[in-house]
Amino acid sequence: MVVIESNEMLNLEKMAARSGASLASLMEQAGAAVAELAAKLITQKKLRKVVVLCGKGNNGGDGFVVARFLSMMSEVTVILVNEYPHTDLAKMNFNIIPDKVSIINLYEQINDAAQIINDAEIIIDAIYGIGFKDVLDPGSAQAIDLANSNKSAVRIAIDTPSGIICNSGEIPGDCFHANYTVSFTALKPLHVLYPSIDYCGEVSVAKIGIPQELVDMCTYAMRTTDEYIERHPLRPKTKSAHKGTNGTLLSICGSYGMSGAAVLSGTAALRTGVGILKSAVPKSIYPIVANKLTESVFLPLNETDDGLISINEFEKLQTEIMGRCSAILIGCGLGTSNDMTELVSSLISTSTKPMVIDADGINSIIPNIDVLRQSMAPVIITPHPGEMARLTGTNIMTVQKNRYHTARDFASDYGVTVVLKGADTIIAFPDGNVYVNLTGNNGMAKGGSGDILAGMAASFLAQGLSSDEAAVNAVYYHGIAGDKCEERLSARTMLPSDILDELIHVF
Repeated sequence: MVVIESNEMLNLEKMAARSGASLASLMEQAGAAVAELAAKLITQKKLRKVVVLCGKGNNGGDGFVVARFLSMMSEVTVILVNEYPHTDLAKMNFNIIPDKVSIINLYEQINDAAQIINDAEIIIDAIYGIGFKDVLDPGSAQAIDLANSNKSAVRIAIDTPSGIICNSGEIPGDCFHANYTVSFTALKPLHVLYPSIDYCGEVSVAKIGIPQELVDMCTYAMRTTDEYIERHPLRPKTKSAHKGTNGTLLSICGSYGMSGAAVLSGTAALRTGVGILKSAVPKSIYPIVANKLTESVFLPLNETDDGLISINEFEKLQTEIMGRCSAILIGCGLGTSNDMTELVSSLISTSTKPMVIDADGINSIIPNIDVLRQSMAPVIITPHPGEMARLTGTNIMTVQKNRYHTARDFASDYGVTVVLKGADTIIAFPDGNVYVNLTGNNGMAKGGSGDILAGMAASFLAQGLSSDEAAVNAVYYHGIAGDKCEERLSARTMLPSDILDELIHVF
């Protein structure tokens, strides 16, 4: 599925009109799609009172269509938030609203409107659409405040919750807090970006009559990982496969007090199909990790007084990399120090094998970030927002407000694949292509989940997948496993180790 910005969406509508699809028909189908969702909720929850908040533009016109359809099964009130409709399509659909639908003008009947919104069981937001670019006008702000104050009502947004800027997900003031959002034709950036994702609720995409061939030809901001997976499915292993042909992963992870990171990432790599896992760990945690990772072979390393891998082990690690190793994972629970910065930087600049850099591997190169440009092999980095902020010299809020551009620009500038973790993880390729992942849930927001993701990505690299394939497959299936955990255990109680167990069923 593609993610399309507002200007391209408007172009698509114009192209569709030129190809024979009338704009009136598009509005009719859009309203019908929203009404269909509302009707299901009305039936399931035994609801009666519906309020449709309508603006003066075409988003309001969609709302008039919804009101007409729902009037056949419910008590419907249309509230005109910003005067009477201004566009021809909106006027046309306003004029054919059935008499049984009550129409309230917010400015003229504010007390009545407030009471009706407070009593509503479903509130549908049709005030602003993808063209919203500024702060809410007073009337819209008042209507949205009243709607959000009704905590018992089901709230549905048409295309976008009013008050959110489509292409950035920015919320200049307040916005409609939707439980459901019906997007038309494709997802929009606000549906997958922070902070707007917290206000969209459950997002669905409705086809409203724009030919698919036009959508396929359009310029998109992002695509979703499920589409990538469909076009690049995991290749089945050959009948003659053996551990050597399934890849050898050198995992340089763990430190004193952080043995769990090495265990989780290593187990994830094995569960994802790597043939041989060689775990390079400090000698102090070797017995702990070896007790948990019985299928791994080990390279116990000398360490510093702090329990970190010693810089003096560089040549030993380099020899392993130059040998049978087919990919490298570095960083999970590694720890940071000046010597670690030197060790990680040296491994990156001299390695000819593809690499995943996670956690303290990322933190270690912040003083020497240009080393990424010196890599002779593909690199995947898997930062969370805090690590991304340190990499870019900004702060978490800036990263979260600009997840798409931050990941895309860094990937292009440094020639690496960026996996910017978080809700709707962003995956940016060096060539400028960006994917967004819609699998996963907030139950995965626990320490250790990132170690599993890094191990999966590194395992795929070791098995011969490209850095792009490895990153997308790891993120997608990691999220699928997390979703299955949530179904089985709940988001609150699930643990990262449960994700490992669920990988058995996912694959």
